[in-house]
Amino acid sequence: MAWLSDVIKACYFLAALLFILGLKRMSSPRSARGGIVWAGVGMLVAVLATFALPDMHNRGLILAAVLIGVSAAWWSGRRVAMTAMPQMVALYNGMGGGAAAAIGAAELFSYAGKSVTLLDGGQFTANGATPGAAQLALAVLGALIGSVSFSGSLIAFAKLQGWLDKRFVFPGQRVVNLLVLAGAVVLGAMIASGQLTMPLIVAFFVLALLFGLMMTLPIGGADMPVVISLYNAFTGLAVAFEGFVLQNEAMIIAGTVVGAAGTLLTQLMAKAMNRSIGNVLFGSFGASGAEAQAIAGAQKPIEASDAAVMMAYAERVVIVPGYGMAVAQAQHKVWEFAKLLIERGVKVKFAIHPVAGRMPGHMNVLLAEAGVPYDLIADMDDINPEFPQTDVALVIGANDVVNPLAKTDPASPIYGMPILDVANAKQVIVVKRGKGTGFAGIENALFYADNARMLYGDGQAAASQLVAELKSLDS
Repeated sequence: MAWLSDVIKACYFLAALLFILGLKRMSSPRSARGGIVWAGVGMLVAVLATFALPDMHNRGLILAAVLIGVSAAWWSGRRVAMTAMPQMVALYNGMGGGAAAAIGAAELFSYAGKSVTLLDGGQFTANGATPGAAQLALAVLGALIGSVSFSGSLIAFAKLQGWLDKRFVFPGQRVVNLLVLAGAVVLGAMIASGQLTMPLIVAFFVLALLFGLMMTLPIGGADMPVVISLYNAFTGLAVAFEGFVLQNEAMIIAGTVVGAAGTLLTQLMAKAMNRSIGNVLFGSFGASGAEAQAIAGAQKPIEASDAAVMMAYAERVVIVPGYGMAVAQAQHKVWEFAKLLIERGVKVKFAIHPVAGRMPGHMNVLLAEAGVPYDLIADMDDINPEFPQTDVALVIGANDVVNPLAKTDPASPIYGMPILDVANAKQVIVVKRGKGTGFAGIENALFYADNARMLYGDGQAAASQLVAELKSLDS
């Protein structure tokens, strides 16, 4: 059956190629949809090839699990709202980490209670079975990382879903977290050295899962984009390590690609917030000990009719979308309003902050869904120099990413985070449901600025009003 082994390896190579090409296509909004399809086809090829492995057992149970998982994913994927996409990504990512941890658990539990000794060549022997020393070490490492990703992603999901408060902190939390992690590492090292007892393995997984929970609970909502991408990297690494354990080329390549992409994305997200990854995970976001600056002035409301006239006769308008636009599902109406402005000769652009929304690329996905051309979408570094020449900046549901306190108040928890310089525009109109703070719980000085006006209301309703008022000008 040597030919079958060659065919399976060829299929794995094809799957890996499709994974890499698919990921490359995902780097551009124009080809991202095709990239997802390519990667999906690669996964299908890898799964079918795996079923053909000669030593595969329990094919019926595996097929049943695959059918259940595919059905659940199809159903949830079709029903989930765009506003809930971040928590779905967190949940699915956690499932990947949990699957990797389960592979490591199955491998470790298969040797639990057996007589395991280290041979001279560095190999372990367990009642006739001979796992490699590297195999045990990678199984432990993959199980540790996968467990942390699984439990941490579940907490991230619960936070994004609104089931948990934004942050849970207590005195000495960092020390406790460090002790839990140290305990998991010590137990993992003991297991990797050949001490494969059931109590030791169970305690190892308990501490690993506990660390994922405790590491994520104190992290504030504004850091969720970084956390999601970090756990994505963790899941990829865990899958790659368990791929070495199973000697499965497809898992190794897919996990490595996902881990590398997640790591780079995490670094980019942290850079966009001007914070280190360590500060995100172990810092005290939202808990500055200094006294914050007092914000003078009052929020000044504006009617939709006046706002529409202001933008209709402007030369340049920059629209800044945020999570509030996603909640209201207002992206289509916003783009309709933008098209009406463009027809009147107004130069319109959309400004996207790297961490706007609840996950990386959240706003880009929403605007692409509405049909906004890619050349009208500008990132933070490109658009910031244009704000002084912008007649009107229309902020729809964005809060923390346009807060000037990030540049002016050293006591602010977001101090140092790069922001969209909306305050530099000649006039600012902010669409907001009320006078509350953003997801990070920080008051926004922009809303009290002399050049800012507040258009209160739901994003969908406000955008519809602006469209109606703009159309009435031409009637």
